[in-house]
Amino acid sequence: MGNKWKNLRSYWNKPQRAAYLFLLPAAILILVFNIIPLFASFFISMLDMGISFNSAKFIGLDNFKEALTDRRFINSLIVTIKFTVIEVPIQMVLGLVLSAMLTKNTFTNKLFRSIYFIPIVCSATAIGIMWQIILHSNVGLITYWVKLLGFGKVNFLNTPGLTLGVVIFVSVWRTFGISTIILISAMQNVPGDYYEAADIDGAGRIRQFFSITLPSIMPSFWFLLMTRVIGSLQVFDLVFTLTDGGPNYTTETLVTYVYNRAFDVGNRMGYATAMSEFLFLIIMVITLIQYRIMKKTEY
Repeated sequence: MGNKWKNLRSYWNKPQRAAYLFLLPAAILILVFNIIPLFASFFISMLDMGISFNSAKFIGLDNFKEALTDRRFINSLIVTIKFTVIEVPIQMVLGLVLSAMLTKNTFTNKLFRSIYFIPIVCSATAIGIMWQIILHSNVGLITYWVKLLGFGKVNFLNTPGLTLGVVIFVSVWRTFGISTIILISAMQNVPGDYYEAADIDGAGRIRQFFSITLPSIMPSFWFLLMTRVIGSLQVFDLVFTLTDGGPNYTTETLVTYVYNRAFDVGNRMGYATAMSEFLFLIIMVITLIQYRIMKKTEY
């Protein structure tokens, strides 16, 4: 018994083997909460079942076929793509501009960084409720100001063609702070020698930004772009609290529709899971494309 214990200790005492022991807890968590649920969701998507998991019936790919002919599913997919295509570029450009302006560690810049970062630490649900009150058609502060300016009564949260823009604005307002902070950190790590050499060569601030700063922070920029695209495709909480998909499903995103199908309309967990598999596939394809582009544009 003693020899076996010594052999076991000597086996794991080697650094390259002991590292696996430290990785084991994280690997178990990933297996239990990510990999197993992922494969389980594929199985559930081929069942006709409700949230209570009773009377489950295997129907193969029927849920996927139904989704492709479901107008509400297609509409929610279009809304999600619109949201992502508009929200992500605005947030990235805004974060890039503000980070360039707030790079220096002055007191004023630090103050503005803190102010911009506050919304990201708040609950998205709380922020959605707050903006719902501010934009309320009867008691909203902004609605009152707009009326004072002579534009009449504007219903920001129940006007087709306008409400999706309001949701995008609130989303950008909440999350641009994290983009700004990460890009500021990346800019501060750019070696100062590069800028000194550019000054000697007579390059101006704008030329230095596009020739030195931007290429140097591209890894952080790509990281932000990937995470923001994934987050925008999965947007739920702001839409749910602000509009609940209205008016007339013009702000209903894919995740919102999945939630409604699973817990509200029809109690169809299998069908909702099948729709979520479509979202998983879309996110995976877009992420792989972004990664390929990132690898090709590396400096």
